[in-house]
Amino acid sequence: MKLNSIGLDIQKAKELANDLNNLLANFQIYYQNLRGIHWNIKGKRFFDLHVKFEELYTDANMKVDLIAERVLTLGETPLHTFTDYIENAQVPVGKNISQDEKAVTLIVESLTELLKIERAILDKSGDANDEGTNSMMSDFITEQEKTVWMMKAWLS
Repeated sequence: MKLNSIGLDIQKAKELANDLNNLLANFQIYYQNLRGIHWNIKGKRFFDLHVKFEELYTDANMKVDLIAERVLTLGETPLHTFTDYIENAQVPVGKNISQDEKAVTLIVESLTELLKIERAILDKSGDANDEGTNSMMSDFITEQEKTVWMMKAWLS
């Protein structure tokens, strides 16, 4: 077994980087969805949601950077074009959403998709003894599960 400079199996690190690139593409679509609903939200809940959506897109932007840097740490190149993002993403694209419940539903659907991807990466990173990726996924999952719970509570 050949190891890379951080002590991980080269092939497993490459596979994890590919999975992280898929997560990166999905996060970029999620981020752009959040920007769109932040800009376009209307109605009586505007002030609360406008602020909440900004909080979420700021967090998503930070996570995008963390994911890309992890891909680089594993020795690969992060995806960085909109074409790559669109071709690789499973997260739904929200277009011209201005209604509060549709916006929050889009967030729940997006996070549900991101959680599936993150759990798969968590399993693989554990297998590869990649604590850096494993820890990142664990942190993301914990935060996003709470956000899904809160968004679903808001919807009910």
